[in-house]
Amino acid sequence: MAEFTMELNDEQKEVRDWVHGFAADVMRPAAAEWDEREETPWPVIQEAAKIGLYSLDFYAQQFFDPTGLGLPMSMEELFWGDAGIGLSIVGTGLAAVGVLANGTEEQIGTWVPQMYGDPADVKVAAFCSSEPDAGSDVAAMRTRAVYDEAKDEWVLNGTKTWATNGGIANVHVVVAAVDPDLGSKGHASFIIPPNTPGLSQGQKFKKHGIRASHTAEVVLDSVRVPGHCLLGGKEKLDERLARAREKANNGGERVKNAAMATFEASRPAVGAMAVGTARAAYEEALEYAKTRSQFGRPIIDNQGVAFQLADMRTQIDAARLLVWRASWMAVAGKPFTSAEGSMSKLFASEVAKKVTAQAVQILGGNGFTREYPVERMHRDAAIYTIFEGTSEIQRLVIARTISGMPIR
Repeated sequence: MAEFTMELNDEQKEVRDWVHGFAADVMRPAAAEWDEREETPWPVIQEAAKIGLYSLDFYAQQFFDPTGLGLPMSMEELFWGDAGIGLSIVGTGLAAVGVLANGTEEQIGTWVPQMYGDPADVKVAAFCSSEPDAGSDVAAMRTRAVYDEAKDEWVLNGTKTWATNGGIANVHVVVAAVDPDLGSKGHASFIIPPNTPGLSQGQKFKKHGIRASHTAEVVLDSVRVPGHCLLGGKEKLDERLARAREKANNGGERVKNAAMATFEASRPAVGAMAVGTARAAYEEALEYAKTRSQFGRPIIDNQGVAFQLADMRTQIDAARLLVWRASWMAVAGKPFTSAEGSMSKLFASEVAKKVTAQAVQILGGNGFTREYPVERMHRDAAIYTIFEGTSEIQRLVIARTISGMPIR
């Protein structure tokens, strides 16, 4: 087990600089265009695939980095480039994590490669958990999966919403209720293979930020999938459901549901995305403050501006440290006894919103226009306090963890 360190090794620095170069040379020049078009930036994803940045191998290497820092380091650099394009590139990763967290070795080997395709034929994947009436309240999920024993098939019906790559994905990972009486403990995850009848795209959302990332509803109308598409297998599911039923009324062992297992694994990575966006806005504001003159001197000479920049840098560094700690703890197998994963996501998300707002303020009227990127960064940053668990949910998770009480 690697000891926690804040010093990147030579290989990590090389990867960081490589990702940064792609973000600077390919993503940033394209960012404003794809934000305006509100379309998936397929050419950029293809460029990422050509160099191996959009690939299973790259994310596996970073995910299994023994220090835990490979993935957050890479996420920060990509989202420093642009949040919307960055999410288009990494959105498939959430579905892949869903399979890695819940699937068998055979399922991982079969489906994860199909999520990415290859440089000549790039694919994306979607993780579908949220519903119109079940976002933070996962226990309210209405999508149902019913087992047809005679055919060894699962039949899924329901509507998912806020799905990144929903409807355009090659592979969808769908969370559904198999035993509604157990609430969130009665959920399971299913692979929906390409071109499965009954799955269709619903509404595509026009969003405030991250507009280069495709977000849509996914409609499941009597979707039938083979039994082997249940992540983890039926035997494991039956054992978990039996355990949940046994513990349902006595406050015993906590049984994790499929969606939570995915979110717990991804929250520090989302924090790293927020750090990248915040850092990008801070750097724009710093450069502007050093070159913009008012009353015969650079505006950074004014304490009102300089102190804001000092606070911005301090908060960004603090957020990165929380993200790195949680990432190291996860790979080292250390339990989040104080909800350190949620802490990292909460703090980094709030920092991104605050820092990007301060950047707009420092640029003044220019910051309010689309001629400068801080306007887009400020719109993009709003998502971090909302998706994969709102800031309020993160606080609830932290409060419950540190108190041991069922706070409501």
